[in-house]
Amino acid sequence: MHLATPLRRLGPALAALALLVTGAARADAARDGALIDAARQGDMARVEALIKQGASVKAADARRQTALIAAAYGGHLEIARRLIAAGAPVDAEDDVPNGALMIACVRGNAALARLLIAAGANVNASNQYGGNCIIPAAERGHVEIVRELLKTRINVNHVNRLGWTALLEAVILGTGGPAHVEIVRMLIAGGADVNLADREGITALAHARRRGFREIAAILERAGAK
Repeated sequence: MHLATPLRRLGPALAALALLVTGAARADAARDGALIDAARQGDMARVEALIKQGASVKAADARRQTALIAAAYGGHLEIARRLIAAGAPVDAEDDVPNGALMIACVRGNAALARLLIAAGANVNASNQYGGNCIIPAAERGHVEIVRELLKTRINVNHVNRLGWTALLEAVILGTGGPAHVEIVRMLIAGGADVNLADREGITALAHARRRGFREIAAILERAGAK
């Protein structure tokens, strides 16, 4: 009986404490969300202020985008650099899934790709098509990014869910222009298997001939393609 009264008295105190904890959690979430928005918008002053206020660079929004991923989508190099310096996880992925490096590779942001590679981002992380970073870079003709990736431990012969490698995508989805010609050269020099065919058994050389890419076909032939 004597213990019951003190326990009853604790009820309002515990309720007040719970409200304080809930309020603090909401404030933290609001601050974290503001950091993600500021990174997306390229607002460095706001990013700096929010980090100093304790916003988490590891937090993610409803789409699983961290501040670094948001900065990558916005192409904001210096904000990405600041977030990495503050401990942002470089291999976090959103709900696509795309990580910051994959975004840079798809969008042709070579400076951002170099920053993320130097920060240790996983070059062999896969996107929604099951392809690693070099596949979309090769397909889209991003010469400088392909060059940077080939300096890493990238799996140049990785096959995505479509059954294509970087070399196959450069030919199948490329334009056949100077950028894709150079990428084909670099991929071959980087160890690409020129005779690795797609799911229908069609090689990069056969695709190049079908599309009338004579220069690419000649490069493949000299590399032993059949």
